[in-house]
Amino acid sequence: MNIRNIAIIAHVDHGKTTLIDGMLKQTHLFRDNQSEMSQSTILDSGDLEREKGITILAKNTAVLYKDYKINIIDTPGHADFSGEVERVINMADGALLVVDSAEGPLPQTRFVLEQAFKNHLKMIVVINKIDKKLAEPQKVLAQTEELFVSLADDAEQLNFPVVYASGIAGKSWLELPSDFNQPANLVPLFDTILDFIPAPQANATLPFKMQVANIDFDSYKGTYAIGKVLQGTVKIADRLNIWTENEKVGDCKITHLFTSKGLERVEVDEAYAGDIIFLTGIDEIKIGQTLADPVLVGGLPTIQISEPTLKIQIAPNSSPFAGREGEFGTVRQLAERLRREKKTNIGLKIEEQSGDKGFIVSGRGELHLAVLIESMRREGYEMEVSKPQVIYKEIDGQKHEPVEQLNIRILQEYMGVVTEELGKRLGLLQESLTDDKGVAHMTYRVSSRNLLGFRSSILSKTRGNGLFDAQFLGYFPVQSASMKKIRNGVLVATETGQTTAYALISLQERGLPFMGVGEQVYAGMIVGLGKTYEDIDMNACKAKKLTNFRSNADIAIPLDTPMRLSLEQSLDFIEDDELLELTPISLRLRKKILDKNQRYKRQN
Repeated sequence: MNIRNIAIIAHVDHGKTTLIDGMLKQTHLFRDNQSEMSQSTILDSGDLEREKGITILAKNTAVLYKDYKINIIDTPGHADFSGEVERVINMADGALLVVDSAEGPLPQTRFVLEQAFKNHLKMIVVINKIDKKLAEPQKVLAQTEELFVSLADDAEQLNFPVVYASGIAGKSWLELPSDFNQPANLVPLFDTILDFIPAPQANATLPFKMQVANIDFDSYKGTYAIGKVLQGTVKIADRLNIWTENEKVGDCKITHLFTSKGLERVEVDEAYAGDIIFLTGIDEIKIGQTLADPVLVGGLPTIQISEPTLKIQIAPNSSPFAGREGEFGTVRQLAERLRREKKTNIGLKIEEQSGDKGFIVSGRGELHLAVLIESMRREGYEMEVSKPQVIYKEIDGQKHEPVEQLNIRILQEYMGVVTEELGKRLGLLQESLTDDKGVAHMTYRVSSRNLLGFRSSILSKTRGNGLFDAQFLGYFPVQSASMKKIRNGVLVATETGQTTAYALISLQERGLPFMGVGEQVYAGMIVGLGKTYEDIDMNACKAKKLTNFRSNADIAIPLDTPMRLSLEQSLDFIEDDELLELTPISLRLRKKILDKNQRYKRQN
């Protein structure tokens, strides 16, 4: 069978997953009455992916068009999951670079294009969402061409076809249409893929070799090793050796063999060079290892993944409410879950601490770590986590820290708010301009250390307006300056019990409450945000003494609506002396030292 292997790459929210929906539907992989025909973002099957509207895990699917099988690799568009892009893009021979016709190329567009060029992929540019209200497809194409010129290693990479599309409508054109409502489909896109993307350069006559680019699990068939057959063929019951570069680390016998068809894995007896396949019968396998015929000696170089820049501590829940709401919470259970995660999420680093103190988990960014934690709590785990910290490096005897380029698009009226916030965070303005639509484009250089908590803070101050994207620039010498504390102090419960309306009236006079009436709290738990920089201890369970005396003070005082922080906002919120307690049901902020007397002794 003729095969084409393509990756679909883009900045987050530029419509690549919606475009894949159209490709799946228009190649008649589903019956008209199947539920997928009415779904959107079909490949983003995880709850977190659907809730956040982003692709988190790279996924494989395949469509049949004419006499060709087109394997499609959907990659994440958020910078925190760039490790997913780095490890799966080598299965492709070409790529669709999807660019929003209103927003144009953004930071992650540059990153994914760099990865595609490193792997020598043939590129097709898809100018998407051309029916968008503020679309400027010709201007965006010019910007994309400038990006290609700045990144291309040779002139051949500047030779790319352009397809105009509306992914949500399932339409594509080779020329910019004058009427978006005219009948159209994705045939121009499919034909461009067949004409421009090369067939896999894989020799079927050589002994079998495949590098594992991804791993999946199944309770019935065990571990799936996923990758592109680089040469040869493989059959069920074949014996293969496992290599880590030039070191043989094991062998295995293939028990099941699958290829993709739409969203399904179809079992086959034999797979051929160039196809993307799924193998079982290999319990101990790692991403980047090579599966090879026993006659071959040596494997392929390990896939290089960008290093983590942030770390948090994950430990068993030590609060008075530990064990009430979670099913798993011991050090052993957390260790097993994190080891399982490490097999597929190779952008993570996990270090076990001595004395059952938990684990140091390092990742590419706040969202990368937050998704792991949220996934665990939904699976029934409870734990406590620390404030995210940047990872420093010693380079040539000097301390270095990660630095990012922050790209901002915001309405002109909010420029002052952004400037003030980044001034506090010691950001250096690199570029600023305002377009004819009144949208400001600003670029800052700021350390990851000072950028922690920026997103939740600025979204609140700008009422959710604006686009904020950070791109990792590298490690640079630590500057002596550090931002001053921005967050106010907190209101800390002094008693364990149930909150009362009487106590919350006093609490809201001193700050913003985090909870309502009748909620369970414990001593040392954070129950609100104060109005000053000092922490204040309060009894959130205090009840009014009953007397026969009545006064105007007994007239009901309305209670403020409590502020509920999301997981990511909570991670941004906590300070070094605080923790976030997570259970499948609750998020609780607390002090590391619960007893107020011990806290005061430690401070003094």
